[in-house]
Amino acid sequence: MKQLIGILVPALILTAAGTSNPNPALAQAWPTKPIRIVIAQAPGSATDVISRVVGNQLSVSLGQPVVIDARPGAGGALGTEVAARSAPDGYTLFMANNSTHGSNPAVYAKLPYDAVKDFAPISFVASVPYVLVVDPSLRVKTVQEFIALAKSKPGKMNYASAGNGSTHHFCGELLKSMTGIDIQHIPYKGSGPGIAGLLGGEVSMMFSNVADIGSQIRAGKVRALAVTVQRRASLLPDVPTMPEAGLPDFEITSWFGLLVPAGTPSAVIGRLNAETVKVLGRTDVKATLTAQGLEVAPSSPEQFAAHIKSEIARFSKIAKAAGIKAE
Repeated sequence: MKQLIGILVPALILTAAGTSNPNPALAQAWPTKPIRIVIAQAPGSATDVISRVVGNQLSVSLGQPVVIDARPGAGGALGTEVAARSAPDGYTLFMANNSTHGSNPAVYAKLPYDAVKDFAPISFVASVPYVLVVDPSLRVKTVQEFIALAKSKPGKMNYASAGNGSTHHFCGELLKSMTGIDIQHIPYKGSGPGIAGLLGGEVSMMFSNVADIGSQIRAGKVRALAVTVQRRASLLPDVPTMPEAGLPDFEITSWFGLLVPAGTPSAVIGRLNAETVKVLGRTDVKATLTAQGLEVAPSSPEQFAAHIKSEIARFSKIAKAAGIKAE
């Protein structure tokens, strides 16, 4: 994550220099009606929370209502397609994440959208690590203890994910491929149902992003073993990193960023980028998102485009190495 932040933070300087904007009058006239942010996850998800925080502030700065349009389903493909097929007029935004523009393109041969060609980036927004959590009834307190337990019961333990091909699935299969453990994948219809399955004792463990499961960790309903980044999470300072747990190459983050349908006027994209960077630079917005375990990192459209391409390539490499396939 440190490398990512290092790449994205200079965006504040780049944005100040200006995004390509051949028609300033268009950007000044827009918007004249409400704007929607489409999300591909359910209400209450981390994507929803982030979208509402950012959307509320964009509404103030743009002078128009900004509403959240949740379209969950099909592992995120449903909402992503809705956004991709929307009119490129600046009135539909999409809060992309590491599933819609990372893991999904890596495992699905025929998605109803092209993650690169069908969208125009606005700005990276924030990232948050995943955390390996287990049922507290398991007598393990470290990743190595969990690995030892799983090896003693080959094929008898299981883990939850938000669905086939989800980043949660990637984390689980990457752990299996790196450690040689044999645990069964139980796909749920979203991260919320997966967490409920873990809380209900249906599965032994799962990977969830810190924003989604932080409250359950603090309440002692699940036990956190390690976060999937190179440095400890601000929200979970006592939880070791995967490198500290003995898996130095294990790093996957959950990230979020704003896009618009391809073909949206560059003048509108330029203004959206400028307003988004301003919103993410506000002390109160940073405080709100940081309290959710998020690391805020606004960017230029070009930097976000490069990040998306690199994430698709990285997830494709993991999928090939771990044998992850969409079912």
